[in-house]
Amino acid sequence: MINQKNKERMENWAVQSSEKPGFHRVITPDKCECKEAQIFRLNLSKGETYKLESNELEMHPVLLNGKAKLSGHSILNQEMDKFDSCYIPGNDILMITAIEECIFYIAAAKYEGIGKPIFRKFDITLPIGDIHQIHGEGVGQREVMFTLAPQDKASKLICGLTWSGEGAWTSWPPHQHEKDLEEVYCYFDMPAPKFGFHISYLKSGEVEDIVTHTVQSGTMVQAPCGYHPTVASPGSRNAYLWVLASFSQKSRRYDLAINDPAFDIKK
Repeated sequence: MINQKNKERMENWAVQSSEKPGFHRVITPDKCECKEAQIFRLNLSKGETYKLESNELEMHPVLLNGKAKLSGHSILNQEMDKFDSCYIPGNDILMITAIEECIFYIAAAKYEGIGKPIFRKFDITLPIGDIHQIHGEGVGQREVMFTLAPQDKASKLICGLTWSGEGAWTSWPPHQHEKDLEEVYCYFDMPAPKFGFHISYLKSGEVEDIVTHTVQSGTMVQAPCGYHPTVASPGSRNAYLWVLASFSQKSRRYDLAINDPAFDIKK
């Protein structure tokens, strides 16, 4: 039997982030169901500078378009190209100057005293290992590049980039990690008419309550609980920054996902 209340709840989990210039609060506890994971979007015109202040948060900017220069920091003074990323702990400041028109997705979570500034250069030629990984099999195979890995020092965040195969699934079989972490999928490089579907449902096998969000560049979908597979339309690849935020330092791990036993191909 369809649970209309559950469907209405999940329908509110998708947000289309703004393309207007400036800093935008997209996923925050005051207006979204996620309470640990926060997402901001920063759009800068060429030559524009933005002062990023973390205050009580740890922050993880990932450059999704353009080229930028970081300055005013004791460690992170260098240029950024597309898919480069960095991390600043709480009570830190970073100046970001756009060398070209830029789009940043910025993951954030409450800083709890654990974190060290880092810069990660994107390098798709890295061998398969701690940073560059291949997950899944068959139509569920996808490529993953960590931007903030479990071994990096941070309080709550683990983040990375994922690309599906053409017209294929990611996160299949569906998984959830609701006792330990929240997640947000932040889509990019999927301009119209390309699109994908982000699927949400709350309990194992109860697909009659599925909510499907159409996703394109700039769409951000929360997963505060439940299962959340995605699939790309034919001729498209789903591409997204995924942001995991743990409820505690102990659960800041990447191995806590639980597959839906109703669809687990290994059972």
